[in-house]
Amino acid sequence: MQTESLLPLFGFVAVMTGTPGPNNLMLMASGANAGFRRSLGHIFGILVGCQVMLLCVALGLGQLLARYPQALNSLRIAGALYLLYLAAQLLRSRRLDSEPTARPPLGFLQAALFQWVNPKAWMMIVTGVATFADPAHFSLSVMLVAGSFFLLGLPLISSWNLFGVALKQWLQQGQRLATFNRVMAALLVLSLYPTFFIAPARADDAASAPSSDVTPPAPDRQRPQWWTSVL
Repeated sequence: MQTESLLPLFGFVAVMTGTPGPNNLMLMASGANAGFRRSLGHIFGILVGCQVMLLCVALGLGQLLARYPQALNSLRIAGALYLLYLAAQLLRSRRLDSEPTARPPLGFLQAALFQWVNPKAWMMIVTGVATFADPAHFSLSVMLVAGSFFLLGLPLISSWNLFGVALKQWLQQGQRLATFNRVMAALLVLSLYPTFFIAPARADDAASAPSSDVTPPAPDRQRPQWWTSVL
């Protein structure tokens, strides 16, 4: 990957991991309801789940989904249904973690598996591989993209959880926690908008090696613009 591509890559990762989405909204709610330490499994589950997904997309899963769009539609529907379930669980949580009726945070495995039905995770991984993976140095560029997601994503998603933790004391008064969880549930539902109205970039261009019979015109090759995925 050329040096001039690093700054756009870092900007892409910062925008996709640091802006509101299902993961960050759930982490903020988890921080407010359960605290930071009990949310660590959730945080690292997100990071590891995205790394596994990125590896699978780089190895050809993006091409498979491009060839069979009905499979991607099924994942979108499954993700939407699960987000609605999580929103309903938030609505039912009215007490903090110390209470017996409090909603437990997602664990490591739950958070990792959730990425496979998380619409924003699919969008950012497929777009990231399609835009920043260099076919001439594919393995190295994929490792750089994966490392960027981990090293920049960890502090950014953790900050959402810590913001929820900062609100925890204030939320103990009256009905504030119930109101907060209602707002988080509504935002989770609104985060479904990109699932059905914004299409991710195709990953098959970056994931496929050039044919030995045809030499592609490398200087004229246009990469998809990553910012189209967040507009």
